[in-house]
Amino acid sequence: MLIDILNSYKIYLASRSPRRHQLLAGMGIAFEYLPVEVEEVYDPTLSPVEVTEYLSRLKLSPVKRDNYPEKTLFLACDTIVVLHGQIIGKPKDEVEARHFLRLLSGEEHVVVSGLTVASPKHILTNHEETRVRFKILSEDEIDYYVSRYAPMDKAGAYGIQEWIGYVAIANVQGSFYNIMGLPTLLLWNMLSNIVCL
Repeated sequence: MLIDILNSYKIYLASRSPRRHQLLAGMGIAFEYLPVEVEEVYDPTLSPVEVTEYLSRLKLSPVKRDNYPEKTLFLACDTIVVLHGQIIGKPKDEVEARHFLRLLSGEEHVVVSGLTVASPKHILTNHEETRVRFKILSEDEIDYYVSRYAPMDKAGAYGIQEWIGYVAIANVQGSFYNIMGLPTLLLWNMLSNIVCL
């Protein structure tokens, strides 16, 4: 079984995200946090999918993978929110968080995650897209969420696993866990592929 194979590997996750840590642990995968620092700058002519794939690979670029034992895996992910073709990143403050939520109110947006899985010799990159529709949000609802939660570290200024996800998400098409920041089924399939290379 794949989980038994994975448990024979040392696995590193290049992300501080508590949600990604939670999801990876929930998959039964033992891992260690890999501290890497990169400047997340990308060519503005790239499509949203290309941006997430590029940034997920970039996060592993400082790692000298060939210095690690053969049974080592590295994981990196980047998640963005796309509304009408425009990327909505993490808000810089509460004012921008409220602005982002007003933009998403009553609209359908796409959550795109780029995922990179690497071994010392191989690297795979892929992506997941999930469609999310918000109901129309009132100003009171936006204020309540922004003032009581911490949307500044989240693409699109919201976390679906928080209050706003319970009361404001009208429809989801695709992977729920992708919206949280880690497309778990895609990851499972990519891990299955890379251990066979």
